[in-house]
Amino acid sequence: MSAQAQIRIPATYIRGGTSKGVFFRLDDLPEAARVPGEARDKLLLRVIGSPDPYGKHTDGMGGATSSTSKTVVLSKSSQPDHDVDYLFGQVAIDRAFVDWSGNCGNLTAAVGAFAISGGLVDADRIPRDGVAEVRIWQANIGKTIVAHVPMTDGEVQETGDFELDGVTFPAAEVCIEFLDPADATGAMFPTGSLVDMLELPQELVAAGSLQATMINAGIPTIFLNAADLGYSGCELQEAINGDPAVLRRFEQIRAYGALRMGLIDDLEQAADRQHTPKVAFVAPPADYIASSGKPISSADIDLNVRALSMGKLHHAMMGTAAVAIATAAAIPGTLVNLAAGGGERNAVRFGHPSGTLRVGAAAARRDGEWAVEKVVMSRSARVLMEGWVRIPGDAF
Repeated sequence: MSAQAQIRIPATYIRGGTSKGVFFRLDDLPEAARVPGEARDKLLLRVIGSPDPYGKHTDGMGGATSSTSKTVVLSKSSQPDHDVDYLFGQVAIDRAFVDWSGNCGNLTAAVGAFAISGGLVDADRIPRDGVAEVRIWQANIGKTIVAHVPMTDGEVQETGDFELDGVTFPAAEVCIEFLDPADATGAMFPTGSLVDMLELPQELVAAGSLQATMINAGIPTIFLNAADLGYSGCELQEAINGDPAVLRRFEQIRAYGALRMGLIDDLEQAADRQHTPKVAFVAPPADYIASSGKPISSADIDLNVRALSMGKLHHAMMGTAAVAIATAAAIPGTLVNLAAGGGERNAVRFGHPSGTLRVGAAAARRDGEWAVEKVVMSRSARVLMEGWVRIPGDAF
């Protein structure tokens, strides 16, 4: 067997929000991987270390969780009035599969900083001190995002005193605006209803159905009532992720929801669309202890939300799911809105396994249909390592 030399590719390993990912400039990828297709997918799989039957990502940059098996490809924007095109790839852990069906809201917090440092934003748009406004075209979902990136002495400011539950150390605050976050090609509520009865096999739910709010905003999400599933809404990861039967049940519910939302044509296709839709369950506010040991008071939150990503309960909250939560909370009558007490609102603070998060949203009716102008949240980002990532030359 002949030995194949490794190649090296310029890359940056960045924490964005409560996620980590490997960032690339499109022009730095090998030529075969600069276009969508098998070569790009194989390259990113090898970078992350997937598929890994051991579930550890020992031979790659991934962290063997949905939050840490992520890749980003950036380029100068092809869209007018935008600075950078942002393409996100969620890499499966145990399968040779990269899901391009949605965005990562957490890593969005790092896109503006990487674009500035990587020369993808025109110099005349970057202040020496103050806040740079980076206009991002989210290529996966065809949406505009605006990142407000702090600058000091001509460099991106990464350190600061902004604290984000789910992240150990403070950093600089990055404000993110998700403009018109509803689905670009279809309705915000694909079934036409704020609440549906999702029909399910009785082996999944004895009653044969569950109330569900199914929404396309930020990322397609299926919201359920925690009580209908036998939960309080205060659960931490070990309560869900330690039970394979529970995870299989959630995955089957996700598949039926995806079918009802029109995202797939048959249930089997859900296996090839792991990143979307998300499943989340909601409950009225209640006291609990976060995974860090921090007490969370019901008086400090509007509701509790727990969400699953890539088949596991998330350790905090996906940024795109937070967009969906804020959007649904702003629309009277959804399960999220009702769990938060009902009525009109333009912001919501919810509890998640790592703590709390506040997200703002402005909803209004347009021609009889609900629309959301934008969703706003604060995250942080920090470069962890930069240089080159190495993979075998025959990996793609």
